[in-house]
Amino acid sequence: MNDRGTPIRVVIADDQPLLRHSLAAVIDANHDMAVVGEAGTGDEAVRLSAELRPDVVLMDIRMPGTDGIAATRRVMAGAGSGSVKVIVLTMFELDEYVRAALHAGASGFLLKDSHPDTLLDAIRRTHRGESLFAPQVLARMIEAYVAQPPRARHARLDALTERETEVLTLVARGLSNGEIAARLTISIKTVKTHIGNLLSKLQARDRAHLVIAAYEGDLVRSTR
Repeated sequence: MNDRGTPIRVVIADDQPLLRHSLAAVIDANHDMAVVGEAGTGDEAVRLSAELRPDVVLMDIRMPGTDGIAATRRVMAGAGSGSVKVIVLTMFELDEYVRAALHAGASGFLLKDSHPDTLLDAIRRTHRGESLFAPQVLARMIEAYVAQPPRARHARLDALTERETEVLTLVARGLSNGEIAARLTISIKTVKTHIGNLLSKLQARDRAHLVIAAYEGDLVRSTR
């Protein structure tokens, strides 16, 4: 449910009608969310987001005309978009897509072959303000950053406390607030406080941009 006590409103943007209808059936089977619109192009996704003001948009990357990355950027920048969050769905886990989606303002990145329960969890978590990335995507992102030449440390990371750095690292690894609380043996309320401080100190727009800051600051390393 959203803050108004009504179902989470979802718009699905994908150029394949069968996939749109399948996703809609999975989502509408849950009492806490509802599909309010379907788009077959990026331009339609932008228009519906402005008209319907959904809570979450499921955005395909490859669509006719305006692609999902450009559409995401327009949805996030559009007047009246409010608190809309975008989850990018794709068959591809290429690094350039992930980085482009993040910088466009996406809050999550899932592969189309994800389990339905994973998708539903992503919608709920994204609506709560958490970022979510498919495990394969996180692994590729970590590998890509580790392979790059050493970078200058994000200047604002030096202002973080040890606990804030721990929380930021776990956020970048895709853990939910509940998982972070359990890992660090603190309350969820405390986790939310730390995340609020991180957003302020790093001048990040949202949780997804905390992920970018963590990667660029080299806080996330390969676990292989």
